[in-house]
Amino acid sequence: MSVTKNLSLILAELTTNQSCINEEGLQELVTEILRANHVFLAGAGRSGVAIRAFANRLMHLGKSVSLVGDISSPHSRPGDLLIVGSGSGETESLVALARKAHRGGVRTGLITMDDTSTIGHLADAVVVLPGVSPKLRGAAQVTSIQPMGSAFEQISFLTYDAIILELMQRMGETTDTMFPRHADLE
Repeated sequence: MSVTKNLSLILAELTTNQSCINEEGLQELVTEILRANHVFLAGAGRSGVAIRAFANRLMHLGKSVSLVGDISSPHSRPGDLLIVGSGSGETESLVALARKAHRGGVRTGLITMDDTSTIGHLADAVVVLPGVSPKLRGAAQVTSIQPMGSAFEQISFLTYDAIILELMQRMGETTDTMFPRHADLE
């Protein structure tokens, strides 16, 4: 096989997986983002990398955002939103975080493969994305040519960008209005 053939197979897989995503969950998350005073984002591993990119684009939209664990993160308040990216919905540190947010009156959004997970039960908005992971316990899975959670992490990244496009439309933002919020000290 070749690298370009592998790329074609991955893209075909993601296209198939996209057809399994429920628009209702996505719209609920978009509504939560629009209502939130401040958006906190968290994820671990490769899911954490994808959600960091999402945080960056939310900032470009003018939303007040922070990544959980960054030293400049503010104190949470009711009316804020925590968005967690977790394929299994069971990562211990993220479960503890979701529980703390719940106790503090912070709403929670979850991007996951398992809406019946611990975080799924705590979340106010859940987006279920297809993927494969050895961590899943009974959630519906798709097959993948890729190792571990790669398909989930990739569709997460693309879904985050699709959410940004929806938010741009609803907020009346364009690339031109967002660009002045892009980092200049880099």
